[in-house]
Amino acid sequence: MPLKLADKWLWDFWFAQDGSDYHIFYLQSPNNLKYEWLRHVNVSIGHAVSKDLKNWTVLPDALAPSQDLEAFDNYTTWTGSVVKHDNLWYMFYTGSMRQEKALVQRIGLATSSDLITWQKYSHQALVEAGANYYELLDVESWHDQAWRDPWVFQDDSGLFHMFVTARVREGAADARGVIGHATSKNLLDWNVCPPVTEPGEFGHMEVPQVAQIQDKYYLLFTVGYGQYSNARKARGVKKQTGTHYLVAENPLGPFRYLTDDFLSGDEHGTLYSGKLIQDPKGDWQLLAFKNSDELGNFIGELSDPVPVMVLEDGRLQLGAS
Repeated sequence: MPLKLADKWLWDFWFAQDGSDYHIFYLQSPNNLKYEWLRHVNVSIGHAVSKDLKNWTVLPDALAPSQDLEAFDNYTTWTGSVVKHDNLWYMFYTGSMRQEKALVQRIGLATSSDLITWQKYSHQALVEAGANYYELLDVESWHDQAWRDPWVFQDDSGLFHMFVTARVREGAADARGVIGHATSKNLLDWNVCPPVTEPGEFGHMEVPQVAQIQDKYYLLFTVGYGQYSNARKARGVKKQTGTHYLVAENPLGPFRYLTDDFLSGDEHGTLYSGKLIQDPKGDWQLLAFKNSDELGNFIGELSDPVPVMVLEDGRLQLGAS
């Protein structure tokens, strides 16, 4: 059965795999909150585990906003990712402050030895947007300072990379969305680097993920039709909300689009925040959260896995081969 919480909405999520156990961490809020903004500012990070990506057991919550009024996450704890290094689990997550009305996003860290009990590393943010490359808060240009949804991985040299939802400083305001980049040798000290994608298509590119499938690297991101740039709309592309992707021969790019069509998307935004993961047989699956029905009502639960196949030209496609 898909993961559906009795008294909470569920949306953005990320995985950690420990042996045969699939751990999922997800954003949650009380399901009596009708409006999206109320859900986002009454949020905590939930946790469940599965052997097959279909049947889930809910575990104790992982994180919640800090009670320290000076902490970078005293208002919200949003989307992140988990990596393991030297027998310790690192959860990077997005935080925002009540006094800033959640308009400025920063990245923080919590650690765990068992994926169950988490300790926040600091009340201070670990990584912030750098003005050399990225747009800071300018409500006349965009509604927030985008620096969220960290996806962390290690390359073959041992260097750690963080991809984040970000925006560049220049260009048409509706086309500045990029995947930002930072690097670290120890997961604690980070250097902010230029983005790994080019702007032009979207206002923002949410919840990035990099997955190596065969000899290519696929960079997934999620976006709604409302964040299409005017330049993209002018090409007459399909109206879609969901999960799109780019492809490269290297985990750091250069990334390119193989198609304008989303991997998983439709006009209603039925599924959002898709993630790729290999099932117990090693086959690639896409999971997303059920976002909206045809009437625009929020659903707020996890989907079942959907098989993903690679076409001869490198494009991804949902469904069995």
